[in-house]
Amino acid sequence: MNSNEIEIHKELKKYFGFSQFKGLQEQVITSILDEKNTFVIMPTGGGKSLCYQLPALIQEGTAIVVSPLIALMKNQVDAIRSLSSENGIAHVLNSSLTKTEIAQVKKDITSGLTKLLYVAPESLTKEEYVAFLQSVPISFVAIDEAHCISEWGHDFRPEYRNLRNIIKQLGKVPIIGLTATATPKVQEDILKNLDMADANTFKASFNRPNLYYEVRTKTKNIESDIIRFIKQHKGKSGIIYCLSRKKVESIAEVLQVNGISAVPYHAGLDAKTRAKHQDMFLMEDVDVVVATIAFGMGIDKPDVRFVIHHDIPKSLESYYQETGRAGRDGGEGHCLAYYSYKDVEKLEKFMSGKPVAEQEIGFALLQEVVAYAETSMSRRKFLLHYFGEEFDSETGEGADMDDNVRNPKHKVEAKEQVVKLLEIVRDTKHIYKSKEIVFTLIGRINAVIKAHKTDTQPYFGVGSDHDEKYWMALLRQVLVTGLLSKDIETYGVIKITKEGLDFIKKPVSFMMSEDHEYSEADDETIVTGGKSSGTADEVLTGMLRELRKKVAKKLGVPPFVVFQDPSIEDMALKYPITIQELYNIHGVGEGKAKKYGSEFVALISRYVEDNDIIRPDDLVVKSTGVNSANKLYIIQNIDRKLPLSDIASAKGLSMDALIKEMEQIVYSGTKLNIKYWLDDILDDDQQEEIHDYFMESESDKIEDALKEFDGDYDIDELRLMRIKFISEVAN
Repeated sequence: MNSNEIEIHKELKKYFGFSQFKGLQEQVITSILDEKNTFVIMPTGGGKSLCYQLPALIQEGTAIVVSPLIALMKNQVDAIRSLSSENGIAHVLNSSLTKTEIAQVKKDITSGLTKLLYVAPESLTKEEYVAFLQSVPISFVAIDEAHCISEWGHDFRPEYRNLRNIIKQLGKVPIIGLTATATPKVQEDILKNLDMADANTFKASFNRPNLYYEVRTKTKNIESDIIRFIKQHKGKSGIIYCLSRKKVESIAEVLQVNGISAVPYHAGLDAKTRAKHQDMFLMEDVDVVVATIAFGMGIDKPDVRFVIHHDIPKSLESYYQETGRAGRDGGEGHCLAYYSYKDVEKLEKFMSGKPVAEQEIGFALLQEVVAYAETSMSRRKFLLHYFGEEFDSETGEGADMDDNVRNPKHKVEAKEQVVKLLEIVRDTKHIYKSKEIVFTLIGRINAVIKAHKTDTQPYFGVGSDHDEKYWMALLRQVLVTGLLSKDIETYGVIKITKEGLDFIKKPVSFMMSEDHEYSEADDETIVTGGKSSGTADEVLTGMLRELRKKVAKKLGVPPFVVFQDPSIEDMALKYPITIQELYNIHGVGEGKAKKYGSEFVALISRYVEDNDIIRPDDLVVKSTGVNSANKLYIIQNIDRKLPLSDIASAKGLSMDALIKEMEQIVYSGTKLNIKYWLDDILDDDQQEEIHDYFMESESDKIEDALKEFDGDYDIDELRLMRIKFISEVAN
């Protein structure tokens, strides 16, 4: 080591207590000490802040650090103050200070005590501050979170756009830009806007080998899936991200009801509650924080073991930043995202209100997220390629840490199709984005294609033997292998590379992975066991049906009166062995469980023991009873003999919806006496006739009853009579 190197190692030990630098830190610091413009691209958790803190502490004068988040500035100032006996070594200058505090800050800077001054970009636009800063020695200006300059960054702030002009007023000071966003487009934007094309650029690898990436189809049963996942990671810390505050609240509630210690965190909570919840998480008084995106900026909890995305994020940057909060200590980090195309459509609708330029960017970023979620190639390779980094999915570090690599999808030869695709990109002369290229292949016309007269070309429709989905998937995979590229200047336009042209001349095998089809049908699949569409235990189902028959016979009622089929199937799936657990079975309430339950749970209990069955006890997801307020209202007002039409309109329900609610109430074992209402529409003989039908019938299906009575009664009359029947006979 030369004397300079020895010097900065000594300072590192003295101030931070570390004996060596991490990654690129030392090279960055040397560049800053040489007063060169410097650009640092380092993933979250890579030690960016030390890169400017150390040189600031060593050098003459004050370093200005521009940062977008007041909370982050406070954290950093506190951290630096803890390294020194002097409180004035670091200060914040923003709108939250009083006149007296501002005077103190100026005094400390003038006396040479302050080494780091954190400012919000808005403060720098105030003339009085600029005038003051011109009068004192400045060592350099560091712009943290520099992606805020670029509208392609996930966190664009217009006030960042003007920084360059302000810095120029401070004289010739070196600029240090720092970001954790690595898309080439954003980097180019930052360098251009700060007018520092000559900057020394340092880019750390974005690979986090200890993170496991997984994307699951979002189903109706997402809550049970999340609860099961958390219970498999008992006692470990995790973050669940949702896009809306309402979702945050409801998921936090469901987790609490199911015995998981969780707190909500979003901007709608007052500052005191937010701080309290954040501290509870840091101090491990709770395991899980359910949050909107705002959470976790500057949270340095090293042992977050899982990050779950309940909703897919708006960009891959956000996704990378948020998943990056897992496993900062190098230990395990499981990143699980739930995906359904419906969510993407929601986000697109949400964007349609914005200015056109913003919309274009938003859509382009969202398409990348869709491509990531639907891809069947290595997710790590896909992510790193997005960030402009090559990754070898055979030998790279962490290569097997993703669901696609562990469960590879089916591959097919696509050599000929790749040639067709490359030729279309070449022959349409690099004017189209992926959508138009695919449309040209399948022969679909839109306004853009018409304007360029592409539909009159001989190659229009050469790929019509495959569908749009196939070509989109192939296009993505060809992009990642580098035969095509996306132009940075005109974001999204596809160009052919030199390798692509070589491929056309001399095609080689190209094995294409078939993408997972995320169809509407997937949304219906109910995930109950570890696999989707949990199937009930057929042997047990048979035994429970026998028992139901026996109990019904003894009571002289049809079997469906005791428990309906869906309830029997649910029992054979969840194996409830106490009356308490029976409450959570589909269509069984407390009344019903108490009345008929004991023989059923005794049977299940014996069966579980005899067959050594491992019960999925965490499958019983308790709901937070959102509908219970409705139910209570219905029960109370039927007791008061209020007309059903009034009850429905008071709760904003259609008659059909009200009857559904009433059916749920009686089928789970609560009595509803609606005779007062039925007496107005059916006379005693008619009621008796329908009652007798249900008593004799094998099934309680309304279709069967409609057939039997062949138009004598309408569907609502029969449904209401069935409610009365179940209420009297079963409950």
